[in-house]
Amino acid sequence: MAGGVLAGRRAALLLLTGVELIVFLDVSIINLALPTIGAKLGLGIVALVWVSTAYQVSFGGFQLGAGRASDLLGPRRMFQAGLGIFTGASLLAGLAHAGWLLIGARALQGLGAAILIPAELALLARMFTEPEASRRAFGVWSAMGAVGAAGGTALGGVIVQGLGWEWIFLLNLPIGVAGLVLSNRLLPVDEVDTREAGRRLDLPGLVTGTGCLLLAVYVVTAATEGGLGALQWTLAVLAVLLGAAFLLVEQRVAEPLLPFRIFRERNISGSAVANFIVGATHVPVFVFVAMYFQEVHGYSATRSGLAVLPIALISIPVSRMLIPVALKQVGPRWVLAGGMALMTVALLMLSTLPVDAAYLTRFLPAAVVFAVGLPACFVGSTMPGVKAAAPEETGTVSGVINTTQRLGAGLGVAVLASVAKDRTAGAGGTHAEALVDGYHLAFLGAAGLAVLGLVVALTVIRPEPRQSGQPADAPEPTGDPVAAE
Repeated sequence: MAGGVLAGRRAALLLLTGVELIVFLDVSIINLALPTIGAKLGLGIVALVWVSTAYQVSFGGFQLGAGRASDLLGPRRMFQAGLGIFTGASLLAGLAHAGWLLIGARALQGLGAAILIPAELALLARMFTEPEASRRAFGVWSAMGAVGAAGGTALGGVIVQGLGWEWIFLLNLPIGVAGLVLSNRLLPVDEVDTREAGRRLDLPGLVTGTGCLLLAVYVVTAATEGGLGALQWTLAVLAVLLGAAFLLVEQRVAEPLLPFRIFRERNISGSAVANFIVGATHVPVFVFVAMYFQEVHGYSATRSGLAVLPIALISIPVSRMLIPVALKQVGPRWVLAGGMALMTVALLMLSTLPVDAAYLTRFLPAAVVFAVGLPACFVGSTMPGVKAAAPEETGTVSGVINTTQRLGAGLGVAVLASVAKDRTAGAGGTHAEALVDGYHLAFLGAAGLAVLGLVVALTVIRPEPRQSGQPADAPEPTGDPVAAE
């Protein structure tokens, strides 16, 4: 049945989701390589922090503008532009011989990623319009997101030890080059008039909005990596001022970068809120699990990464087989609710891990529950907003959704890390027991966020409308020639 449903579009789906995988792998895969990079390039702690931060800041900061550009210039054109930047920057990073060059390459990688993701989601929504094909496509998409989230931590140490730190970036090249070569053949032609794009682009909104987001993501990221100093607080104030200017600009231009009327659609506003919660919930888990294994159990960085690998491995069959069925039977609203409920259970299980927890009997069961819930949260929080967007605003909505997840991830780590640190400082017992007390409270905080996500799913996200007289999986009418293949 799958072959008929996807109707020759398997290669396009593999291209889009394969690129998504390397983009999200590059968020975390760098972490276990930082000590080696520091030793090889002679970088201090501040420069090493920027090797990671530069990617996250540009990735989170440019997505809103990139989403609007995708609507104006066409998602295929923007996908190719983003992939070209990302691939070229990966080569530059792999060949970098100095810290400043590596940091610049990482910022360019983040820019390419910011352009790619909204364009990718717009292409998925355009190409896979029939309900069954859409469910399968977004199921694969959710798998790649989950694998990217868990796999970077697991693979970073292995690649560094086996091949060298440069290959963390150079392994992106085959996928990037193949994607650029095949995209013209596999992806639908853009149906936009690019001659009008310059006139319609909200340049004041682009400058103020992107500036606000870049500064906000930087401040949030800095908070996760050691706190805020005078410079960061100054930039935070500047971000607020730019945000206020952005709000004023958007109310006065004819075609705003971010048309606020889209938030009247509950599934768009609900997806934005849900994605913020998903980011704030799942990203801290990988941080605290890695710290638990390294600081309490004495695992090496590589062994700690491999300990979370089952989450990535289990997410693949779950996303491939279970999520499309669940989407068909109950829709994305209940898939999101179920994912949040499973995340809550997994986090409560993690919040009871003792100092001497056995991996197989205490950690692995929680990891399995988490691995089932995570891709459900990805697809359930994203699909309603993307599907509710007007065709000419899919890129904008995708940019909003992904920006909120990046901001949620940064804030979640910053807040929960502070909570864990304070709890550890005031806890009694041995050092390991004090650390575990802090991690327990962080996991409980994340569980509380997951419960909030469950509430959003049930009260804000609306069920998918069904056409009168048709079953839930009946094909929707479409004039898209790609969808009709």
